[in-house]
Amino acid sequence: MNPVAATSPQGSAPSSPSAPSLSASAAAPVAAGEGPAPVLRLRGVAVRVGGRTLWSGVDLDVRAGEFTAVLGPNGVGKSTLVKALLGIVPTAEGEIRVLDRRPGEAGSRVGYLPQRRSFDPDLRIRGVDVVRMGLDGDRWGVPLPWSRGRRAESERVAEVIELVGASAYAHRPIGQCSGGEQQRLLIAQALVRRPEVLLLDEPLDSLDLPNQSAVAALIGRICHQERVAVVMVAHDVNPILHHLDRVVYIAEGGAVSGAPGEVIDSETLTRLYGTPVEVLRTRDGRLVVVGQPEAPAVHSDRHAG
Repeated sequence: MNPVAATSPQGSAPSSPSAPSLSASAAAPVAAGEGPAPVLRLRGVAVRVGGRTLWSGVDLDVRAGEFTAVLGPNGVGKSTLVKALLGIVPTAEGEIRVLDRRPGEAGSRVGYLPQRRSFDPDLRIRGVDVVRMGLDGDRWGVPLPWSRGRRAESERVAEVIELVGASAYAHRPIGQCSGGEQQRLLIAQALVRRPEVLLLDEPLDSLDLPNQSAVAALIGRICHQERVAVVMVAHDVNPILHHLDRVVYIAEGGAVSGAPGEVIDSETLTRLYGTPVEVLRTRDGRLVVVGQPEAPAVHSDRHAG
């Protein structure tokens, strides 16, 4: 085995690992008087694609203001979990409740940022217009610019641009913004309708380390200060580790969730992946996972839904 400087082992598990039990804090319902009800609740959830189980046994509660990361090797179905929360991918077993509704029924109360796509450098649309698309991108026609509703929308766009720290470049063509600047503007777009749940699919992908840290800190601040429940797909937990309340670690066929310290350890990941995995911590607090489970033959994230 070779050390891998990432939190998820490279590749995936054998075809049918046995997933460990969840911690009581992640799986048990909230009793009366113990705190607010979860805005996201998953119980015994499984997803199958083409007759093959991607993962199963996912139990998770996420409350307002909590930051959850979905971790695991490439191709095991991390993005598929987000799609299941959106109602794009059906579940084979179990139940999902999003804001006490079935997936796909909560409308604008759920914000979504898909995997990042690069903008053409010659694209002239301004960052502020990209953010506004989060409000009216699904409408046809040109609204009257002097309408009261239009002024309120413009104020909200300016407010959310300020929230993500993008005011200095929001009127610049999006193609001329850096990767980190583009990502801030896209997060603003996902937030513009004041969602209670924010689903982010690999928002740190393709960013350099300084921008990863900056965007991770931004998401953590929005989550905890604005009381937005965040579920974020990530390959490396290190940029977001200090902001997290809980994690979901996915293997091919199984999953485990709980507080980071309960899940990201040698014993838990070894059970989950069915192969020896060692979790080490460097002097600066970064996690290193040692072990290389066998890679899956199919990239489930890319073929599901």
